[in-house]
Amino acid sequence: MRDLLKSSIMGIGMAMAIFCIVGIGFDIGFKGNFTLENYRFTKMILGCVLIGLGFGVPTMVYKKDNLPMPIRILIHMGTGCIVYTIVAFFVGWLGNKTTITQGIIIALIQLGVAFIIWFIFMMHYRAEAKKINEKIQNMK
Repeated sequence: MRDLLKSSIMGIGMAMAIFCIVGIGFDIGFKGNFTLENYRFTKMILGCVLIGLGFGVPTMVYKKDNLPMPIRILIHMGTGCIVYTIVAFFVGWLGNKTTITQGIIIALIQLGVAFIIWFIFMMHYRAEAKKINEKIQNMK
């Protein structure tokens, strides 16, 4: 339960940070003329929380040693990307005005960002495991 809470909080935190950075980018890109109506900001924040959970909660699959790593990655990233895509349609990031080409570009960017974040976490945890293993070897 504690790991689930930690994963959820980390996922939501990462999603919120990315949301803020992208929001700043849009604000700068639109030269300060970036308006939201009809509770769109609230919908985006709630969507961001759902995306954070969509990527955070499935990280629990990495605790299952009986599953091969590619299957764990597929479960984690597949769940997160599906949640992201559904939320993106509901909050209006992808919608009626998005062409097929734009949708594909957005999906590729989404996958790229998701895998970059996953890769950074993987490298961090590998380095941590290496340090722990070295300490165990030095104790012998």
